[in-house]
Amino acid sequence: MSDYTFSVAEIFAEPYAATPQLTARVRIEETTGQVVHAMALRCQVRIEPQRRRYTEADEPGLLAQFGDRERWKDTLRPFLWMQCSTTVQGFTGTTETDLALPCTYDFEVVGSRYLHAVGEGTVPLSLMFSGTIFTRGESGFGVEQIPWDCDARYDLPVGVWQDMMRAYFPNLGWVTMGQDVLDQLADYRARHGLTSWDETVRRLLAHESEPLR
Repeated sequence: MSDYTFSVAEIFAEPYAATPQLTARVRIEETTGQVVHAMALRCQVRIEPQRRRYTEADEPGLLAQFGDRERWKDTLRPFLWMQCSTTVQGFTGTTETDLALPCTYDFEVVGSRYLHAVGEGTVPLSLMFSGTIFTRGESGFGVEQIPWDCDARYDLPVGVWQDMMRAYFPNLGWVTMGQDVLDQLADYRARHGLTSWDETVRRLLAHESEPLR
């Protein structure tokens, strides 16, 4: 029976991607000498916020997600950030493969809100691997499933994500909203002769008592 160990050598911002993307360089070791013909690799990437220390500066950004600091012992729980996959070429012994981690600045995505809220340090990640292994031996080809306990941990520097997002969206962020709300906001902007969405939202924030019609 084959035996596999997964580890993450590094995670870096992909410099030439069309959209924001981190790349995880994953090291795979097969310890029994089995020849791997190919591997269809899947991965769940989870953020483990309970494994990180937080400063007072982090608290305002985490309030909506985890509540007051007094509640964090109950609310700081691992959550899914993304799912991704790749195909690994054949190898014997050890190999390294690049796993694309597509990112978004959409604040509806819980991982984006969390990464935006924390100011510095690292973000603890857990990468949980699954998929199908195609082996090759003297009697022909075989098919195995990646064992359920194949995972790896990695501490992602917050600065890697922040620098990547600044490169793609300098001084910008993204918020999605319902079509009816967007229509009302556009109507408000037109009626008041405002020239940008930033100006529109600033006007509303400055006059919170004025209803949005």
